[in-house]
Amino acid sequence: MPFAKPAGGGASGASEAGPAGARRSMAPLLAVCAGYFMVILDVTIINVAVPVVGRDLAASLTGIQWITDGYTMVFAGFLMTGGALGDRLGNRRVFCSGVVVFTVSSAACAFAPSAAFLVVARLVEGLGAALIVPGSLALLQAAYPEPAARSRAFGLWGSMAGIAASAGPLLGGLLVSTVGWRWVFLINLPVGVACLILTSRYVALSPRRADRALDGPAQCAVVAAVALLTAALNEAGRRGWTDPAVLAGLGLAVLAVVAFLVRERLARSPALPLPLLRSRTLSGAAVVGLLFNFGFYGMVFTASLSFQHERGFSALRTGLALFPAVAMTMFASVLSGRLSRRTGDRPLVVTGMLLGALGLGGWAAAGSDPAYGLLVAPMMATGFGTSFALTGSTATVMGAVPPSYAGAASALFNTTRQIGSATGVALGGSLLATGTGYGTGLRTSMAVGALAYLGAALLAWRCVPATRAAKGGA
Repeated sequence: MPFAKPAGGGASGASEAGPAGARRSMAPLLAVCAGYFMVILDVTIINVAVPVVGRDLAASLTGIQWITDGYTMVFAGFLMTGGALGDRLGNRRVFCSGVVVFTVSSAACAFAPSAAFLVVARLVEGLGAALIVPGSLALLQAAYPEPAARSRAFGLWGSMAGIAASAGPLLGGLLVSTVGWRWVFLINLPVGVACLILTSRYVALSPRRADRALDGPAQCAVVAAVALLTAALNEAGRRGWTDPAVLAGLGLAVLAVVAFLVRERLARSPALPLPLLRSRTLSGAAVVGLLFNFGFYGMVFTASLSFQHERGFSALRTGLALFPAVAMTMFASVLSGRLSRRTGDRPLVVTGMLLGALGLGGWAAAGSDPAYGLLVAPMMATGFGTSFALTGSTATVMGAVPPSYAGAASALFNTTRQIGSATGVALGGSLLATGTGYGTGLRTSMAVGALAYLGAALLAWRCVPATRAAKGGA
């Protein structure tokens, strides 16, 4: 079924039928996906490059974790702010602002003279990503109001994550091995420019909702919770799990979460009303997203370090070694987008999580120094399962809220996912640093990830609707 024409005709006011109209109807999807692709590519492309970056800029293991996690920490921390700004000021305006910030900070990363400068530039890059992602789902929701076209759009949006995840390690390895690690960031520049051109030409202006307050205290609580949790997990690798600073950071992170919930209960215009937060469908699907990102990105990060430090792989060979895991995400995203209209979302999410658990469990059981061939099937199962569940969980979240809270719901879902990514990377790095060896730390990390996938499968069975709800509220 072809895509429905964008709501409002897009920025160009296209209404013609035929091939030209079909191209115009696809243009909002291409514009939005270009921005999302750039954001997700930056999560995965850096994994094979950070060991080389660390050597070139004389960064410690903790510094390497911050180069990876500083971006994810700010990304996760400010997603709720990005969603609230989109609902208040217009999602297209905030989306384009995020693309500008992301593109400029990518250039700063490329020319970083030191590890400290690179970490700061990555923090700003994460802020740009936080402005891009909430608006991406909200813009697709507005552009494709017809349920079947919207389902297909969400599936292709999810496939962008798969394509970016697939291209990231391989492209990163190729760039590092040929023109140098700085091109890992320079590659964002043409993508950012193309995204701005497509968005300004083909995506309709979004309505402003002046009644939507930003709720600064709640936003600060989210930022504090994510920053404290990530910092505590990162520092655990250097200081140890029982260090007072690490324990204090974890305790303060919990207090920040409590403060957010209290603020949302008392605020006259909360970022997300408590009835929505109490929704088992919305909150359950958001936690599922946290758990599968925790398992998948923890696997990619720890495997990248293990392949290069333990097995002596080059950056390019590491990208090739990881390709079976991330390549499956492309196929799974497209397949799940097609199946979701027939099966509903619950079977996709549960099946995907069980496959992910099987994959990471198989890796953990493969031994301390398994032959690479034994790891291919576990990586493929994990990559396929994660991406297979993404479409269903995305549709579940976006279908659980009214249109006026589309940006906030998208922000909540992506916040929990990025918290999962940040904690997966931080915990994985800490387990590598504190284990008796890379092999032990890696197997422990994979076992923890497998448990996270099993928990996500059980949660999805209880929280994700068996059949897709009508989209009138989405």
